[in-house]
This record gives sequence, structure tokens and C-alpha cells, in this order.
Amino acid sequence: MGSFFKSPIDIEISFDGEEDRRHIELNNGSGSGSKTLVDRLPVYEDGESVSGSATIRVKEGKKIEHLGIRVSLIGCIDMLSVGAGSSNGNHVEGRKRSVDEYLVLNQDVCSSGVLSESKSFDFMFKDVSKQYESYRGTNVDVNYYVKVSVQRKGADISKTKKFWVWLYGKDKGADETNGGKAIKLDIGIENCLHIEFEYSKNRYGLKDVIVGRIYFLLTRLKIRHMELSIITRESSLMHGKNKTCDNTAVRYEIMDGSPVKGETIPIRLFLGGHELVPTMSCNKFTVKNYLSLVIIDEDGRRYFKQSEIEFARLRGGEA
Repeated sequence: MGSFFKSPIDIEISFDGEEDRRHIELNNGSGSGSKTLVDRLPVYEDGESVSGSATIRVKEGKKIEHLGIRVSLIGCIDMLSVGAGSSNGNHVEGRKRSVDEYLVLNQDVCSSGVLSESKSFDFMFKDVSKQYESYRGTNVDVNYYVKVSVQRKGADISKTKKFWVWLYGKDKGADETNGGKAIKLDIGIENCLHIEFEYSKNRYGLKDVIVGRIYFLLTRLKIRHMELSIITRESSLMHGKNKTCDNTAVRYEIMDGSPVKGETIPIRLFLGGHELVPTMSCNKFTVKNYLSLVIIDEDGRRYFKQSEIEFARLRGGEA
């Protein structure tokens, strides 16, 4: 019975120059056990044209009546959906679904008719303005894809192919000549600890180096160790509620053991090689990054101070 419902056509989408283009590999969250499937997506920039071809292969002995063939380029924000509430009011989380298609471009590449043999159709979306950078988060994704639809009286037959988008120089932190002001944080516990934490600026490229220092003014607290980390915080408005997820992107141990008064520890934290995300903001969600200094005493108590820093994608810094 299953074969009776199989599609009478196969659709293949290819991008022009795809193999010569930079690619990014991402876990797609599927797979079972220890096997994780990986998406390998071509990377495009804002303003770049997206072109290619769609091949419709008709299965032997089949003829397909259709109302036209359309190629669409879509940019959308997907968010984790919530299923129907249970009797006690609890919600069940589902998969991510589109909540905002902010970019939709269409091209009709074939008028209505009958397909009796395989055909290829070229498409070209010229100088496409891409509003947001691609993003794959905990509750939110930003996706771009090309969709080919064979339109029919009943259900359309369609296929999608994703691509990835990097945006350069869109954030105010992307100007390399304006890295922002130097930041100084005071961390104190009355009569026990007083630390000055200073770093050179609050705006960085994704391959930059955070340079700073930690100066111990008072150290009566027995410190076991100290670490510096970068926290990526995703905040989204889901079903009328603000949902926040933190991810530790970088963790760097500064010292092991208790310092003495007047000691200074230099900081050089290289951002290259870590999976960092540029600062992002729209009406559906935000992604922000924080520099977090954590102190752990001999009794296991944790003291921390966080400060927001901006990340942007700068040209010449990508591997």
C-alpha cells in the first residue's frame, strides 16, 4: 500500500557554483543513538544573487498534470512550537515551526501543462537583500532556503534546499576602528574581597582577542580558582512568555589557588576557534553575549560578575 502513495516525480535543486563556495557544517538534531546527522550548507552573503537549477524527474510511465512550477526563495524565523495543553494546563513542546516569513521571492519557471519527461528549469534571484544572519539556537532558528513547487489541483509536490547566510558589518560593533570604550568592573565582598576587572573594549569581531587584566585590591577570601567565560544568551517571546536559554561558548581558567593583595593577572582570551554567534536582535528574539568572571572559594561558593559585550562578523577574520 505504501508504494501507491509515492510521489510520481523526484525534484533535485542545485545552486550554481555550489562546490566552489564556502560551506558550513551543522548538526541537524536528527539521528539515533550516537549517530548525529550533519547538514553541509553553502554560505551566501547579504546582497549576493542566488541562482541554480531545478530538475524535475518524472518516473517511468507517468504523466503529471500541473498548474505551474514555482521556485521560491524564503527567509524565515522558526520557533519551538507548543502542542495542545493537557488537562492540567501543562504544555508539550514540539518541533520548530515558522512564525515569520520575512523574505519571500517567487519565480514562475513553467506555466501549466503536462510533464511526461524529465526537465530542468533555471532560476535566478538577483542581489538578494538578506535581513538577518542564519542562526540555529535552542528555541529559535533563522533559516534560508529555496523551495520548488509543482502546483496541482490537489496537494502540491515540493522540495526545499537550505543555504546559510553570513552578514558582515551590519552591527555597530562591526567597525574595527570603533571598538567601544574600555570597561572596568569592580567585584567586591565587604571586608573580604575587592577585585578590579578591566578589558580594553566592549565590541569584538568573532576572531578577535579579548585583552584585559584582573587586579586584586583585597584578598581575605580563600579562593580555590577563578575562570572567565563567554555566555551566549538567547531570549525569545514564546506564547506570551519570555524564554531565556544560556550557553557557555568559551570557558577559560584564569588561576588555581589564592592570590595575594596587589597581584595582577593579565588576560588574553583568543576568540578564534570557538563557535561564537554575532549579537542579533529583532522583534521575535535576541541573541546577546556576556563576559562572565566566576570566583569559587574553598567552600565551593560561587561569586560572579557579568558584562554584556557585542560580537560582529568582520571581513578577513573567517577561516
